[in-house]
Amino acid sequence: MSNLLSPERAGADAPGSVRIDKWLWAARFFRTRSLAQQAIERGRVLVGGERVRLARPLRIGDVVCVRSGDIERTVQVLALSDVRGAAPVARTLYLEAAESVARRVQRRDERRLGVEPATAIEGGRPTKRDRRRLGRVRARGVDDDL
Repeated sequence: MSNLLSPERAGADAPGSVRIDKWLWAARFFRTRSLAQQAIERGRVLVGGERVRLARPLRIGDVVCVRSGDIERTVQVLALSDVRGAAPVARTLYLEAAESVARRVQRRDERRLGVEPATAIEGGRPTKRDRRRLGRVRARGVDDDL
């Protein structure tokens, strides 16, 4: 695993650490470093439950909470890397908490079994289905069936 950082390659700032934006990009949480930086600036990345700055050094054992859209992941840092590699290598950089995995699965199931928007509307604007039904009834010339 040549992409993983040894303490000698970790950088001059702190031995055994890497910038959090680089690590998030290398671990494939974000497609680009600039997206990772924007998420950090907007407070969507927490380390140890606290907001962080872009250049914060990340160390092995840190707990990172990353929110991207409606997906929130809580991971523990297992290895450091400042190089983006293959996805299987990126998955070795962290261990996702069991609660985090359970929340993601639950959210996925909720989206899959989501409520049809038309059932939430009790009046007001008709759905596409309602408009088609109305058009068929009017085409027959019978307005009383509604």
